[in-house]
Amino acid sequence: MVKYMMSYFIVLALLAFAPICFSNKFQGGGYLYPQFYDRSCPQLQQIVKSVVAQAVSRDRRMAASLLRLHFHDCFVKGCDASVLLDNSGSIISEKGSNTNRNSARGFEVIDEIKAAVEKACPRIVSCADILALAARDSTVIAGGPNWLVPVGRRDSRGASLSGSNNDIPAPNNTFNTILTKFKRQGLDLIDLVALSGAHTIGNARCVSFRQRLYNQNRNGQPDFTLDQGYASELRNQCPQSGGDQNLFFLDYATPFNFDNSYYRNILANKGLLNSDQVLLTKNYESMQLVKQYAENMELFFDHFANSIVKMGNISPLTGMKGEIRQNCRSINYY
Repeated sequence: MVKYMMSYFIVLALLAFAPICFSNKFQGGGYLYPQFYDRSCPQLQQIVKSVVAQAVSRDRRMAASLLRLHFHDCFVKGCDASVLLDNSGSIISEKGSNTNRNSARGFEVIDEIKAAVEKACPRIVSCADILALAARDSTVIAGGPNWLVPVGRRDSRGASLSGSNNDIPAPNNTFNTILTKFKRQGLDLIDLVALSGAHTIGNARCVSFRQRLYNQNRNGQPDFTLDQGYASELRNQCPQSGGDQNLFFLDYATPFNFDNSYYRNILANKGLLNSDQVLLTKNYESMQLVKQYAENMELFFDHFANSIVKMGNISPLTGMKGEIRQNCRSINYY
């Protein structure tokens, strides 16, 4: 814990140089930094924290859902709240993509946060920044690390269904495909393994891992990198056909606690998704990181916080680009 606190204060000291530390290297111009709303909306942090806390108290799954929304936003066109847009005359929503349909949730909580923020600070705070702050607060509420969230993003005026289908790593992707998708976003192998640790909370649907139970290989055999006792338990509620939407804990050991048991599960061959287990079986460097995080939760927390800040800086709209939506579900029409 001492090491983690030292890391936190080092980050705090670096924020004196925020325009340098959090420069937008992908778009050019404009900066993200934690103090962006200190004068224009000083109540922002408390508003987001309060609404998220209430939402998670009503539904413990919501912490994982809000964290996932930030991830799914940033991997498509950058962190611009495109994932929140509904279908309209000019927009095909990302909510209908293979990765989001019948899966992404938490939109009503974002609406609730936005309404409270608009009441306090009209037309000031972007939906993209609300997503980033809600992801941090969800993690903390679940027992995970805290971090300073660089803000100053603006919202897009469009969505990308094809981007959502193609750019977000899928549960059945190979290790190399997942790593390639991360590298396209300027993220590296450490970011991949650390951010995968978000699966220490949340659920996955039967359809996301069924092939591991029945026909992972060309010869129709199950995936033998999955502990067969665990696989047998999963088959009880995930049949070979039907039950696609049945939910399972991504971390069966501590499903609502943000901790490092996800990595211990992987070492025991009990990673639920193929994309979880390949971190151990398909790459030596990622295998070493899985082992380190399983042994050292402070290291995992430190890397996770660093990586999610890095992810939050993927191609943000800043300055005069984009807009500040009044309603996170639709672009402004004035």
